[in-house]
Amino acid sequence: MEFPRLLAVPLNYMPLAAIERATGLLFTRVLKEHPDLFERLGEYRAKRFAFLPSDLPLAFIVEPAGPSIRVIRKPATQDLADASVEGPLFLLLALLEGRCDADALFFSRDLSVTGDMEAMLAMRNALDGADIDLPRDLSKLAGPLAPLFGRMAQDVRRRALNNETSSWN
Repeated sequence: MEFPRLLAVPLNYMPLAAIERATGLLFTRVLKEHPDLFERLGEYRAKRFAFLPSDLPLAFIVEPAGPSIRVIRKPATQDLADASVEGPLFLLLALLEGRCDADALFFSRDLSVTGDMEAMLAMRNALDGADIDLPRDLSKLAGPLAPLFGRMAQDVRRRALNNETSSWN
């Protein structure tokens, strides 16, 4: 499932600083839940990784050594990352959670990987071992409403990924 175009268009007009602030908050929360995530990258921790949702006008540049995340408008991604992966947003999020077979998606051309393939493989392995669950991890930002937000996020994930991913094992 692709991100709804009607919801993606306003991202062209929103201030980048606001988008980056919200993204940074989510990124910080994931790192708080998984503090050793980037330690698993080993020598590739100094690399820069671009995540390019094909259905959004934005690109996300992650620098594990910082750790930091930057949001930029596409197509200004050249020379900003050592390795890049491009695909629909919901598939990229499923990869983040280790919910789908990255190799199958790559060979079926649902994902495109460019740049340092060894670095991207190290990132995939780090993510696979991290047990990230975005609804669980991010719903904690909602305080006492966390259970409600968690259930809503799980429902969105289920609908978005319905029949689009296959399990690793």
